[in-house]
Amino acid sequence: MARYTGSSCKLCRREKTKLFLKGAKCYSEKCPVEKRNYAPGQHGLSRRTKFSEYGVQLREKQKVKRIYGLLETQFHNYFEKALQQKGVTGANLLKFLERRLDNVIFRLGFAPSRKAARQLILHRHFTVNNQIVDIPSFLLAPGDVITVRDKSKKLDAIHNSLRRTKDNIYGWLSLDKATLSGTFLNLPEREDIPLNANEQLIVELYSK
Repeated sequence: MARYTGSSCKLCRREKTKLFLKGAKCYSEKCPVEKRNYAPGQHGLSRRTKFSEYGVQLREKQKVKRIYGLLETQFHNYFEKALQQKGVTGANLLKFLERRLDNVIFRLGFAPSRKAARQLILHRHFTVNNQIVDIPSFLLAPGDVITVRDKSKKLDAIHNSLRRTKDNIYGWLSLDKATLSGTFLNLPEREDIPLNANEQLIVELYSK
C-alpha cells in the first residue's frame, strides 16, 4: 500500500496553514507553522505568493487531500464516486471522506490524528459491528458501531487522546467513553463538517 513517508510538518508549511497532522504538537508552540510560516525548501521565502486561477484550485485540492492523508489516486477516486451521486458534488466528496474509518476514529477522539488512527486500525485495535476491521479506508454506514477491542482497552495512546476529547462534539457521531465505543449516526451535512476549505474549487479543478 502506497503512503506518504515524508515530514508531516512540511505539508502544513507548504499550504501555509495548520492541517493538524501531528496531534498535540499542532496545538503547541513547537508547531513549525508558528515558527516558519513559509514554504519549505531553500527557495521557500522567495517563492511568489500570487497564484493563477489554476494554482488556487490546485492548492485547495492539495490542502484537503493532505488533511485526510490521501494520495492523488485515492482522492480522485472519491471525486469520481461523488460525481455519480445525486446532490452537490463538492459536499458529496467531503461526505465520502468523513465516512472513512480512520477519519471517524480521529473524530471520536480515539487517536490524536488521522495518521495515528490509521496505525491503530492497521494494528487491529478496533471492530465495526463486532467484526475486526484493519482497513483505514473502510467506509462506514449510518448505524455502524465502532468499538475498541477488549485487549486494546488499556492502550495509553487511546486513553491519552480521549482525555483531550469532549463528549459528542459532532452531531453525526455518538461517543461512549465508558465502553470505548462510538456510533456513526448519519451522514453529516456540509455545514456540520469542521473543514476550512472551498470544495467547489476542487470540483472546478477536476472538471477542466
